[in-house]
Amino acid sequence: MDLCVLPIGVGVNLAPYVATCERVLLDAGLKIKLHANGTAIEGEWDQVFNGIRSCHEQLHESGCARLFSTIHLNTRIDREQSLEDKIASVEAILRE
Repeated sequence: MDLCVLPIGVGVNLAPYVATCERVLLDAGLKIKLHANGTAIEGEWDQVFNGIRSCHEQLHESGCARLFSTIHLNTRIDREQSLEDKIASVEAILRE
């Protein structure tokens, strides 16, 4: 899953809020990879969605009155595939 949480009305520096979510997701035992416009999350369905809910709860508790989040969800049942596997398959093609 790819997650982007945007606090509304808190100014232009979002790094402290991103860091809060990163800590929450790590504490939830999720495998994450921060990138420039969000966080890739790898894990089981319930664990991932519970982690996202916890991010929202923590940010609201820290004073963010409004949050806007986008989620891109990718599921696969034909085989196991990690975040690194997905990137490696594209990089292999680029090396050809």
